[in-house]
Amino acid sequence: MPAGKPAGVRCIQLDDQLHCRLFGQPQRPAVCVSLRPSAAMCGADRRQAIDRLMLWEQQTAPVTVVRSTRSTAFP
Repeated sequence: MPAGKPAGVRCIQLDDQLHCRLFGQPQRPAVCVSLRPSAAMCGADRRQAIDRLMLWEQQTAPVTVVRSTRSTAFP
């Protein structure tokens, strides 16, 4: 995904068996190549792994600043 993958969005390179189509290919992104799964990341099963990864994506997502268009001056 050229611009990165938003949190909660499935990678477009995953096949129906959830295997990476780019595994071992030079096009595979550096972040994927450097990823080293651990017990802390994977948990006891697939559901726990997905839950943890989703939480970490939410916790590390960029913060969007909402600016008010209302005046703060008193009348």
